[in-house]
Amino acid sequence: MTASDVSVPIAQTQEIPWWLILIQGIFAVLIGLLLVISPGVTTFVLIQFLGFYWLISGIFGIVSIFIDSSLWGWKLFAGILGILAGIIQNPLWSTLIVPSTLVIILGVEGIIIGVVNLIQAFSGGGWGVGILGALSILFGILLVANPLVGAATLVILLGILGLVGGISAIIYAFRVR
Repeated sequence: MTASDVSVPIAQTQEIPWWLILIQGIFAVLIGLLLVISPGVTTFVLIQFLGFYWLISGIFGIVSIFIDSSLWGWKLFAGILGILAGIIQNPLWSTLIVPSTLVIILGVEGIIIGVVNLIQAFSGGGWGVGILGALSILFGILLVANPLVGAATLVILLGILGLVGGISAIIYAFRVR
């Protein structure tokens, strides 16, 4: 048996069709534009869709217990959470609460990352890490102190990110084609 007799399976990569990337890019640009042009209304609509998705997903999660009873406790828990998230959703409150909660989580995360960076700086990581840590703590405190302002800013930043990501995806789709 020689080396040429041994066949090594080559991992087959599945390529995403270029038109699917193009469609994703177009939707990202549209949502990005809507978030930049009209952040309040767009956030309201997106959160309403998310609420309906959670409600339907929760119902399907509970129904799936009867089809496949493995991990039924987690499926029941996720199903109940999904249904509650979908039902409790008041259009006005959810538009304010969801982005604000995300901003608070990002603020706490920023504070934690900043503390870790400061510890690294004092352990020999250098001034750069220390300055970044201090800035991260400062921005984290600002986000936690005023989540509504952070939420309004976050929506516009997500819109810009959607525009940039969507345009990049469109360009990439035509390059792949």
